[in-house]
Amino acid sequence: MADDVLPTRLQFELATPERLLVRDWAVAVSVPGREGYLGILPGHAPLLSELKPGELTYTQDGSTHYLAVGGGFVEVLPDRVTVLADTAERAEEIDLPRAQQARRRAEDELKKSADATVDGEPAQAALARAMARLAVAARRGETRKEEQRRIAQP
Repeated sequence: MADDVLPTRLQFELATPERLLVRDWAVAVSVPGREGYLGILPGHAPLLSELKPGELTYTQDGSTHYLAVGGGFVEVLPDRVTVLADTAERAEEIDLPRAQQARRRAEDELKKSADATVDGEPAQAALARAMARLAVAARRGETRKEEQRRIAQP
């Protein structure tokens, strides 16, 4: 009957074509699926999903870690989550002025795409990536604050 016991944590891995960003355990993972965010807990049913640009989070011992992903795929098994991302960055790796400039460029391209001769899809994708990076960068330091609050509690 031990086989019927659900896992209490997940092995979590996040890799891009350039590097392995995370290989750790988590008690919860949230990913930006193509049709909306997916919340994944230990024991989740197996699935494979495409990712859209957005904010990925994973939680360990009450601390939440934030990353920006630029699309890719996620494989979920009852005890494991594997993310193969096109691009991914931790909050502290994001160059805020560069992300803001990318957002402005994408917005300008979208304005130009109102003209029927310009394809707006690349600009929409660039805007989604820039907005994800900005959202994650805005969370910079939240993990440290959570850890400090947890340590300070009696």
